[in-house]
Amino acid sequence: MTLRSRLPRRGGANASRSVPERTETNAVSESKTGRLRFSLTSTLESVAEVEAAAEKLAAEAGLDEDERFHVTMAVREAAINAVLHGNESDPSKRIAASFENTGAALVITIADQGKGLNPETIPDPLAPENLLRGTGRGIFLIRSFMDEVHFRQLHPGTELTLVKHLAPAGEKA
Repeated sequence: MTLRSRLPRRGGANASRSVPERTETNAVSESKTGRLRFSLTSTLESVAEVEAAAEKLAAEAGLDEDERFHVTMAVREAAINAVLHGNESDPSKRIAASFENTGAALVITIADQGKGLNPETIPDPLAPENLLRGTGRGIFLIRSFMDEVHFRQLHPGTELTLVKHLAPAGEKA
């Protein structure tokens, strides 16, 4: 069973679709460029807003259903980490989200106001001692689904930048 088949999908349990080979870039037709920024309280409701914005950005960029799922899931995991781990679910702290389609890539930034995170200290979720843990897979999923992932310490807080490369229609790898 693959990771993809175990993750919940929109469209119900009986929705079927083939999983294409992962490519370095994604073909885009009629991509809309632009930037959206907002600041939200550290709540799970805010995570849903960030996830919806990611879904819209990916759809407007012309990504196929699987790639939209990847982008949306990665952004959801980043927002959940910002709320739960970064800001420790403190509603007085905020998360900042930025969504941009540069025409060449989707660039999504999620920042929290927490203590900060050193990505080198994150345990490997595939290590035998971590396989049965209920947590610790968010960063792994983000790195798996996006083309680039960058961490920046904000003092206080951590900023996570996610990049999904796009390619003009006709240049699909």
